[in-house]
Amino acid sequence: MSLKSVSNPEKNVAQLEFTIDKPAFDEAVNKAYRKNVKNMNVPGFRKGKAPKSIIEKMYGKGVFYEDALQELIPPAYEEALKESKIDAISAPEYDVDTIDDDGVVIKAKVFVKPEVELENYSGFEIEREITPVKDEDIDREVERIRNRNSRTIDVTDRAAAMDDTAVIDYKGFNDGVPFEGGEANDYSLKLGSNTFIPGFEEQIVGHVIGDEFDVNVTFPEEYHEESLKGKPVVFKVKLNGIKMTQLPELDDEFAKDVSEFDTLDEYRADLGRKLEESNKNHADMHVETAIVDKLLEKMTVEVPEPMYAAEQENQLRDFDNRLRMQGMDLSTYLKYTGMDLDSMRAQFRPQAERQVKTRLALEKVAALENIEVSEEELEKEYEEIAKRYNVNLEQAKSIPADTLKEDIRIRKALDAVKAKAVITDIEAKEDHDHAHEHDADNTEEAADNSEA
Repeated sequence: MSLKSVSNPEKNVAQLEFTIDKPAFDEAVNKAYRKNVKNMNVPGFRKGKAPKSIIEKMYGKGVFYEDALQELIPPAYEEALKESKIDAISAPEYDVDTIDDDGVVIKAKVFVKPEVELENYSGFEIEREITPVKDEDIDREVERIRNRNSRTIDVTDRAAAMDDTAVIDYKGFNDGVPFEGGEANDYSLKLGSNTFIPGFEEQIVGHVIGDEFDVNVTFPEEYHEESLKGKPVVFKVKLNGIKMTQLPELDDEFAKDVSEFDTLDEYRADLGRKLEESNKNHADMHVETAIVDKLLEKMTVEVPEPMYAAEQENQLRDFDNRLRMQGMDLSTYLKYTGMDLDSMRAQFRPQAERQVKTRLALEKVAALENIEVSEEELEKEYEEIAKRYNVNLEQAKSIPADTLKEDIRIRKALDAVKAKAVITDIEAKEDHDHAHEHDADNTEEAADNSEA
């Protein structure tokens, strides 16, 4: 392979012209002949025994060119790309320019990473809103831990009530005909969870074990199954059992059971400290978001569409993986939501655009700041990954070093912009969306860290 030239026929597009020498091409043609001749019938010859020259005379000189080029072009392109040092961000489009006694000349067009212009990014003024921890925040977390440590007991001496779990058989009928997906046996339904169609759970309240009764409800107009939208239906229900949740007593023994502390007061104090730390982390996340917002305002770039499309596909795959971890997959999700892949991609578009632009901006910062990643930093990152995902170091190192180095470099770039910013701490307003609630994952993590 020989790289002849690199040109830019249009913005954010590079064209590589490279050659494959005659001997390599002839060998690939001969290989294609040997592969295909066994399936070719040529008059006057036994199947698979016709000479290459006879087949070429019958079918044309280029009969084996396509197979030969399919073998030769991809590795030749990779060599040309490496030699050109361009940063390609899409699959190439090939055009075979000439095939002659000198070999083959190929032109490959590919989208490349765009040029980024970035204005001064020093001195961004950012307010860090920190939500103070109140007693009711600690109370809420304590209740969550109580619920986690609760036990379920059978109820036999009263009727079903809200917050009970009813164990039921049910079968749904639309105009007297059973409908698909409307039947289950021994289904555990938390009353008041609003899991079922509006009105269903309320009609179980007041019934005792062994009761058989009708539940009359109407499917919502926006229901995903077309045949049931807005339809009044009847469910034949049998109540097989009632269960209730029994919470542990809130005392020092509870604190000993769920934490390293001997008293409830000590446990609550530690939980408060953890929540304060969580709130600060949440505030830091908002600071970083605000920094990125300002950074993007300072950036000028024309992003090629393939970069957005690739990021949309990445996010779609990530979403599918998360669904699979929950026992579902993307096709099932689409069926139940009535969406298709195009509408899903459209949902991911704004996030994909922001992700791509953020990455480009921080790559530019890393270049301007001459940010590098040392081998020590890389090794430490591998160790942290191994610890985070509970795998051994060799498994963690299955992540390519270049990929991980670039991620670290981007993170360091954000830290560099943050270090140049003017950050002022303020107390979050009273109605600031209840920070503990909208950051439930962080808060729960803080609480969990207090458990034994």
